[in-house]
Amino acid sequence: MSTRFSQFGERFRRPTGALELMSDLGEATSGKRKYLMLGGGNPARIPEMEQIFRREMARIVREPEEFARLSGFYSAPDGDIRFRSAVADFLRRTYDWNLTAANIALTSGSQSAFFMLFNLLAGKGSDPKGSDPIRRILFPLTPEYLGYGDVGVVDHLFTSQRPVIQELPNRMFKYGVDFPALKVDDSIAAICVSRPTNPTGNVLTQTEMNRLDELARKAGVPLILDCAYGPPFPDIQFVGGPPLWNDNTILCLSLSKIGLPAVRTGIVIAKPEIVQAMAAMQSVMSLAPPSVGAVLAHSMMADGTILQYSREIVRPYYESRAKQAVAWINEFFDGLQMRIHEPEGAFFLWLWFPGLPITSAELYKRLKQRGVLVLSGHYFFPGLEGDWRHRNECLRVNYSQDPDTVREGLRQIAREVRQAHG
Repeated sequence: MSTRFSQFGERFRRPTGALELMSDLGEATSGKRKYLMLGGGNPARIPEMEQIFRREMARIVREPEEFARLSGFYSAPDGDIRFRSAVADFLRRTYDWNLTAANIALTSGSQSAFFMLFNLLAGKGSDPKGSDPIRRILFPLTPEYLGYGDVGVVDHLFTSQRPVIQELPNRMFKYGVDFPALKVDDSIAAICVSRPTNPTGNVLTQTEMNRLDELARKAGVPLILDCAYGPPFPDIQFVGGPPLWNDNTILCLSLSKIGLPAVRTGIVIAKPEIVQAMAAMQSVMSLAPPSVGAVLAHSMMADGTILQYSREIVRPYYESRAKQAVAWINEFFDGLQMRIHEPEGAFFLWLWFPGLPITSAELYKRLKQRGVLVLSGHYFFPGLEGDWRHRNECLRVNYSQDPDTVREGLRQIAREVRQAHG
């Protein structure tokens, strides 16, 4: 007899881009078959950073009180107070933001943070008579992070629009926000952007950020800024300025991309009422967020060395890898109709194949048969309505893995694209 799932259960067991991504990652690391892993979001293993983390973990293990904080106690529902205070102090010193621990919430990674934020702000209104319409999260520019689109507990929680495409020299292009077409009306609960953007590596300009901030304030809705790849840490951002924060901004950071993905530590900076709402939600979902990341990263947050590590170790590592990957693409894809989104940050290359005779989903399947794992671009347009061929002509490639893997993976992608063209 098959299990009868609820509507909620059916919603969250359906196939999604995030499920495909993590299933591929699990398959690639299981050892059952050798894959060239260019599809996941796992950061690189940077030896210098791993040495720093091992040294700090060894210190914690030697100190009974520190080890107890790491493993022996529940934190508060909004996270370890000592770490939250250190984050507030760090951001106050670095950017002169007026923050305290009351502005900081810790979560079990960024994905859980967005599940909470989107469902706290958007969806059916709180009118007990049920007369409130569904309010949605607006992505002013797509493509955007695939993990956003599957976290709503109701349908139609997201809306988005096509970008402006600027074609640049040397096979590059760049997306921009189409402001004349952008409408922020009463149906919008919040505006959300990632910067740098996953999947494209796009960094919205300061002018674009200021205009979005102005639109959000005028509409009376929060501006949610996902800075998981950007400054102040891990600072995998090659152009542009510092992050934006004010009392209308919800800024989301993470310890994952600095090299600690397994500790699942997201950091949300917001006004206290939002922090309190997230704490209440976490107390029901998980009692409290994990403390491992908070304890492990506390000293580098408290003394500010996390900024030094980001600028002197992490960012240069990825920037050099991006340049090398682009050089390989120009070599292997010579003669093919393709463009690369200007790599301005994060650790992905977004490849566009205008006129591709098969869909990117079919290209993904063919590449998987070759032992190359990428991600089809069609997953990265949450909330975008209507047909648009462009969304089926793109791939996301992670260039952060070891150079031999990336080089051979790119070579195989070029071979498959040539074969698709016949």
